[in-house]
Amino acid sequence: MPRTMLNDQHWSKLKSILRNFNIYLKPNLRNFIEAILFRIRTGCPWRDLPEEFGKSNSIFQKYNRWSIKDKIMKIFKLLANDADIEWLFIDGTHVRAHQHSAGIKNQDISKSIGGNSSKI
Repeated sequence: MPRTMLNDQHWSKLKSILRNFNIYLKPNLRNFIEAILFRIRTGCPWRDLPEEFGKSNSIFQKYNRWSIKDKIMKIFKLLANDADIEWLFIDGTHVRAHQHSAGIKNQDISKSIGGNSSKI
């Protein structure tokens, strides 16, 4: 099983959530959910879904029906509220800082051959 698919533990939790929205287990429900997650993760067009998930047009039509009935958003909101954020890390490499947070002018770590720089 690829690392990106639902494992049995996640699927058992998701089954109970789906029952709350009157979504009952059908033979291809797990494939359908995994197809939605695959598409969200990769951003591929519906027609480019791998054949293992089933017919892409059928998956799209079912997803469209669920979207119209607002089932998808309700499920994702419920999952977001119940998220395990104990191990959440935020990558600070792209966080913008205020222009005055850089320090005073001409404050450098050292001088290099090319001039003032933080490179040694």
